[in-house]
Amino acid sequence: MLQRRTFLAAGWGSLALPSWAITENTENLPRDSAVPGGVAAIALGASNEAPKALAGTIPLLVVGNPKGWTALVGIPLSAKTGTASITVGDRKIPYAIAAKRYAEQRLTVAPKHVDLSPDDLARYERERAHLKTVMATFTPPDRSRTQWRMQAPVEGRRSDSFGMRRIFNGQSRNPHSGMDIAAATGTPILAPMDGVVIDTGDYFFNGNTVWVDHGGGLLSMVCHLSSIAVQAGDRVRTGDGLGAVGATGRATGPHLHWSVLLNRAMVDPALFL
Repeated sequence: MLQRRTFLAAGWGSLALPSWAITENTENLPRDSAVPGGVAAIALGASNEAPKALAGTIPLLVVGNPKGWTALVGIPLSAKTGTASITVGDRKIPYAIAAKRYAEQRLTVAPKHVDLSPDDLARYERERAHLKTVMATFTPPDRSRTQWRMQAPVEGRRSDSFGMRRIFNGQSRNPHSGMDIAAATGTPILAPMDGVVIDTGDYFFNGNTVWVDHGGGLLSMVCHLSSIAVQAGDRVRTGDGLGAVGATGRATGPHLHWSVLLNRAMVDPALFL
């Protein structure tokens, strides 16, 4: 049993006023952790149809069934602590974002991956514009799915790297937005959950990369691959091969970088394991 935020949802059945409460078994949902880089699970109550929930203008993943629906909210690493809210119909539902301190890491990489040449900078800007459209992908979730946990895409030591403030060659960069898993070059990388491949490519920082859409704005990205075994449009099941571990892009050695995106926010993959 996990805790989940519950609210009075007019027309959807009677729930408690805003509070922490154990409402039902949520073992199949990501762990509730309302911190920057975390996931907030907000109970919406009962309804014949899944209610539409928004974080600003961004649609949220709503899971469950007519007996009870839950909005899963990805909280950006840049989010400020305090009160935030989602919108359901004409109602705003508040929730609290608590503080979390992440570690800092200093790395030395090839200078070309820190001080970009004009050509590399132009390439990065093109790739960033393209990936912005990839990350905005929202397809209807599979209403028959009851399991919203994932399996690790590769076996290996999982570093506590998500959210870490990284300093490359003495220059501060954005926090690390995924989980690093140590594995040898060529180790198979497996789909962490059913989905559809929506993008593959060789990117300046990420190297060989695969994006998988799991529905409802929930996406996975695996990168630094030595090889890619799928293409855009492929439907994959949990455990299907996506490629192999490598060290392409900005990497200090062979490993898998795995990111999970929820409503366009990078969140801690560990919450889904």
